[in-house]
Formats: sequence, structure tokens, C-alpha cells
Amino acid sequence: MPENPTVPRAEIVVDLDAVRHNVGRLREIASAERPVAMMTVVKADGYGHGMLPVARAAREAGAEWLGVATLDEALALRAGGDTGRVLCWLTVPGEDYAAAVAADVDLTAYSVAELDEIAAAVDGTPARVQVKVDTGLSRGGAARADWEAVLSRAAELEAAGTIRFTGLWSHLACADEPAHPANDAQESAFRDALALADRLGLAPEVVHLANSAAAVLRPSARFGLVRCGIASYGLDPAPGHTGDLGLRPAMTVRARLALTKPVGAGAGVSYGHTWVAPEDTTLGVVPVGYADGVLRHAGNAVSVWVDGVQRPVRGRVCMDQLVVDLGGELPPAGTEAVLFGPGDAGEPTAQEWAEACGTISYEIVSRVGGRMRRRHTGEGER
Repeated sequence: MPENPTVPRAEIVVDLDAVRHNVGRLREIASAERPVAMMTVVKADGYGHGMLPVARAAREAGAEWLGVATLDEALALRAGGDTGRVLCWLTVPGEDYAAAVAADVDLTAYSVAELDEIAAAVDGTPARVQVKVDTGLSRGGAARADWEAVLSRAAELEAAGTIRFTGLWSHLACADEPAHPANDAQESAFRDALALADRLGLAPEVVHLANSAAAVLRPSARFGLVRCGIASYGLDPAPGHTGDLGLRPAMTVRARLALTKPVGAGAGVSYGHTWVAPEDTTLGVVPVGYADGVLRHAGNAVSVWVDGVQRPVRGRVCMDQLVVDLGGELPPAGTEAVLFGPGDAGEPTAQEWAEACGTISYEIVSRVGGRMRRRHTGEGER
């Protein structure tokens, strides 16, 4: 890429057509046996892809629900014009539920105390409330010993007209390992919770257990709604188990080389000289670093695409920059360097970065950002 002052120093390019395609493809997979509604999870700023543009694209592709973690995220969707069903699931005692209740957001309760806090925020129209039960993840959700108390209180509040019980749900711990015995155990426990809710006279609008991996790999866990997060962005929810799902990665991260230069054999590169050139070579400076969400331990582990070749990162990733080995080539400053993208042209992918860094693609895409600009393509075309 020639020098061009209109091209950003570094940017994240998000393909909204890919998001639409992925949501549509996941709907096809999840509904292979019977129709299943789709929740596209857009928490954490759309896994780093931009919550509002991704939410619009998901709605255009038919997502009946959006999922977020925090009240702020839910209210940002409403402020951005979304009027469809939105589920929020992570709050702490003392939060202000009133705005979310007024905005017709579905709230998730884990405890009797949380149900009572939500009820106290109601001023007229009943709050839409779902209960999450812990079936074995041992994270959020009502502990099994508390299921009856929480669901009984929900039934009381619904009978009083204070809340509307809209859903019962849980979350799987090992869905990306389809043979793991926890999957059967959790699904069995979830069915116990459904039976308990039925005995208490609760009739939820939606019942959901499956995340992206289960939506693809575990038909019995789909129930009436699936929650797809990482797969909506085109990334494999269960690497090694899914085959070709026909998904398209939506994110490309690119920058412009700030400098290229030759170095001699024996030259140490970056802090600590964790890499020393074994022979004469050339280096390129990429102006992004851990302040921009690039993992520090990506140093000496990943590659970057420059001039049609994957160029290894040499030495430690710094706060603002990293160094790549150009192997004797000397492209001009301003040349494009693609950190990761769909992989169509041979560039590294987020999954490849994740494997090289000993993490998951979720972390790669949701962390990247910092001072990078973010640009969406395919916006306003539907």
C-alpha cells in the first residue's frame, strides 16, 4: 500500500455483510430440525466489532433477540434506536433498574433479593424478568438449592402483576467440547429446572441454554432460542469439532508500517532482546501495541501479513508498536500490515493468533482497539 495520508495509522475494519451472513447461516443450522429463535450477543461492544452497527446488522438478518451483559449496554441499544427484544444478564446489588424497566428490557435475576430490587423499580408496567439457574458452570445464576425459592418468588411477583416472567435459562460450561460429560449433566439439570417452573405455574416466553457451540453441535440443547455470540462474528465456537460452518470472519485489523530498515546479524530486537537476528535481515515497525489491545505475549509467537507474506513478529510487543521480520525485503514506510483478517488472501486469522498466544479468539477480537479507528463496511446497504 503506497503512502497515503488519508489511510489511518491503524484501523479495525468490520464487514457487516459478514455479520448478516453469519446470523443467517446460524439460523439455518439451529433451525435444521425445527424453527428456533436467534439471540445475537452484542455485549462488550459487539465483541470488539461495534455494538450498534452489529446489532442493526443482526436485526436485518432476522435476530429476534439481542443479548448484553450490563444495563448500560442495554440502554445504549435503546438509545441507538433498537426496539426489539433485548436481554441483560449481569447486575450487582443497588443498580438502578428503573430505566431498563421503562425501556422494556428483559432483566435477568439470580436471587430473591434481585427479584425484589427489580420489583421495587416498577412504576406501572410490569418488569420483564427472566431467571437464570446455575446448572453446573458455577458462575452466575441461582444455585440449585435456591431454585425453588427464586422461582416461587418470581411466581408471586407475576401473580401480583409486578413482573412478567419471560424466560428461564442457563449457560453451558463445556459446549465447545461436545463429548464432555458436563454437557449431559447440565442439560439434565436444566430440564429439572423447567419441570420445577412448570410445577410452580410459570410459563416462560422463551427457554434457552445453547450458546454458539451448542447451537451448532447439540440439537437437544436448542430449546426455543439459541444465543450466538462468537459465531455471529464468523469465528469458530468449537475449533476442531465443527468442520466448515460456512461462517465469514467479520474483523480485519490493519496498520501502516511506520518504518522499515536493515539490521545486521546479532542485532537484538525490542525490549529485553528476546529475539536476536541470526543473520542480516530487514525489519518493519508496526505502530500498534498492547495499549491497542495486542497481546503482549504475541511477541515471537504470531505473524503479520505484509506484501503478500506472513511476517513473524520479532521480540516483545511494546505499548505502542511491534516489530516484524521482513526477511530481507524493504517495502516503503506506509505499506499495509494486516495483523489478522478472514484469511482469504493468506493473512493470519484471529483463530491463528489465539492458538499462537494460548488463548481463544474471543479474547483476540474483544481486546483489540485502543487508539485504532474502527470502520464498518456494508453499513446502510439493507
